Amino acid sequence: MARLRDPQHGCPWDLEQNFASIVPHTLEEAYEVADAIEQGDFEQLRGELGDLLFQVVYYAQLGKEVDRFGWPEVVDGITRKLLRRHPHVFPDGNLRTPPGTLTLAPEQIKQRWEEIKAEERAEKAVQPQQLSLLDDVPQALPALSRAQKLQKRASGAGFDWPDAAPVVDKIAEELDEVRAALSQGDAAAVAEEMGDLLFCVVNLARHLGVDAEHALREGNNKFERRFRFIEQQLRDRSSSVEQSDLAELDRLWDQAKQQGL
Repeated sequence: MARLRDPQHGCPWDLEQNFASIVPHTLEEAYEVADAIEQGDFEQLRGELGDLLFQVVYYAQLGKEVDRFGWPEVVDGITRKLLRRHPHVFPDGNLRTPPGTLTLAPEQIKQRWEEIKAEERAEKAVQPQQLSLLDDVPQALPALSRAQKLQKRASGAGFDWPDAAPVVDKIAEELDEVRAALSQGDAAAVAEEMGDLLFCVVNLARHLGVDAEHALREGNNKFERRFRFIEQQLRDRSSSVEQSDLAELDRLWDQAKQQGL
């Protein structure tokens, strides 16, 4: 990486990059890792993990160039964090000390984990008097993932429905509000109510123990499989989606479902 960023002999493209410009590449590589895992393609996963690691190395080099941090500081930081957050494994916070005998139940481990994260948020807070449980939920997370994480944080403090049943009722209520906005022809209100509806659907997923982002990715994959099936069936008869009516497309969709696609 240092060679690629060498001002005299480096790569012109790499020399033009900065922290902000490579963020889209980092996100893309992270999604490619997730895609390889979902496909169960471990050969591809090995390569994608290398691509993702390269992104971390890139940021470390950029940090070194502006005298902020380098690779050693990045590794040291995550090591210290893991030691600090696992007192049941590293009782004295030292990596080289043999494992201790401290035994904690899973709920105790979770509680301590949350306490430590709260302490870390307090340390980072610019204005401690305005500290929020939601402070370190990244703005850049995909919307579904961020909604689920925000809800989980609030739930940890007791701000939550007791079970899934009232969430289902809330979804029905939000859907009625979407219908009302539609009947009024208010585009801004429709968009706002759709946001509320989606947020409630994510809440239901959380209550059911379903990862909303993963569920939607699977839903996208299912749609893609079925739509490709429709396209292929129509191609086999020298037709296309554009040349078919909705009834025919719906019949082929049902056929795809019957075939388990």
